[in-house]
Amino acid sequence: MSDVPFGFGLPDRDPERRGEPGGNPADPFGLGALFGGTGAGGSSPELFAKMPLFAELQKLMNWSGGPVNWDLARQGAISQLAAGHQPTSEAERTAVAEALRLADLWLDEATELPSGIDHGLAWSRVEWVEKTLPEWAKLIDPLAERVVAAMTGALPAEATAMMGPMAGIMGQMGGVMFGAQVGQALGKLADEVLTSTDVGLPLGPRGAGVLVPQNVAAFGAGLDRPEDEVRLFLALREAAHQRLFAHVPWLRQQLTDAVHAYARGIHVDREAIERGLTEAMGSMEGGIDPSDPESIQRLLGSGLLEPEETPEQQMALRRLETLLALVEGWVDVVVGAAAANRLPGHSALAETMRRRRASGGPAEQTFATLVGLELRPRRLRDASTVWGAMGQQHGTATRDRLWSHPDLLPTSDDLDEPLDFVARQGVRDAFTDLTGDLTEEGPASSPEDPDDTGGEGPTPPR
Repeated sequence: MSDVPFGFGLPDRDPERRGEPGGNPADPFGLGALFGGTGAGGSSPELFAKMPLFAELQKLMNWSGGPVNWDLARQGAISQLAAGHQPTSEAERTAVAEALRLADLWLDEATELPSGIDHGLAWSRVEWVEKTLPEWAKLIDPLAERVVAAMTGALPAEATAMMGPMAGIMGQMGGVMFGAQVGQALGKLADEVLTSTDVGLPLGPRGAGVLVPQNVAAFGAGLDRPEDEVRLFLALREAAHQRLFAHVPWLRQQLTDAVHAYARGIHVDREAIERGLTEAMGSMEGGIDPSDPESIQRLLGSGLLEPEETPEQQMALRRLETLLALVEGWVDVVVGAAAANRLPGHSALAETMRRRRASGGPAEQTFATLVGLELRPRRLRDASTVWGAMGQQHGTATRDRLWSHPDLLPTSDDLDEPLDFVARQGVRDAFTDLTGDLTEEGPASSPEDPDDTGGEGPTPPR
């Protein structure tokens, strides 16, 4: 992956082709000839008929469906998966549906939240890409849009003028670049994801529990555990995630809002660019020549246009990190309670999942690519400590009641001292019980109360 946000940048060009006879000085890249103009050798339609590659390039550059070219992303991801693609079989679909049904029965005894699954699905890797693209678009489009706006809007007027015709196609180039990089990321994820919630977000249809059998088999390879046991363990995790997302109505939106809050904060320091531009123009060999694509590329690759993280973005990332840790920690605890005495290989499977997470699983890779966030395993351990201690000291009903409102959940600071948070819940519950009793019974009267005359007293105002 490129270090530049979403791989933004310009492709290398052949300097020997600049200034060829018949070239258009206002179109140094020859894009006019490719995208609607005419030139030596015939009209554009004739060129496209003879050279399908140019037709495909025109299609890419004419994308108008948003800041990310999702057609390109889909094609890139699927082509990346083509070599190892295995469609799901009828036997796999039946096995997944049965595992999810059994997992839901076990979870009924481990949590107060009811089932969130009404049907089970077995997806191939390609199906995972195709079925989750709409949710990825909702998540990534605002980020990509802000990156393009920040980078192009921060350029000083003189730099924009010098870029000439390139300024008008920055957004189109961005859409292609973003589409290519997102497609690469999704293809890599599809090789690893086990369920529809493996990245920490619900990416599948509402009410559906999803497993990816090809990746489930890869996860279980070398564990010396029966295949159906591995499948059931992952079905428990998927079913637990689905209970949260189905019955905590604000959770899905809060996770998405945290990513979008980060996107809203993306900006580029214009004053820093102006200072850096002056230095760059002085230090770059030959300065910046609007007819020289390489000089523009050197400017874009110099780091001047990279967005800087703001305090608001840091807060959004911290909130996102905490929410994802709380979701994953709750799932760990609930699945452990449901499987500990029923699934012989639970400990080994749970340890494998912890190692996978610590080395950077799909969630960590996804958010590191999208928003620069790397989930810390320490946060997940602390979240698991909170949920485990809450269940032991206050019961599963009180533990799960914390999901009834976002303000009741532990904060990032609470996760620094998880047992202190759990102890405070006991004090709060005791206070709630006391005030509830007083409200129901009313204040007790004292014999020394001067108003206690035994009569009816004055009628209170209505």
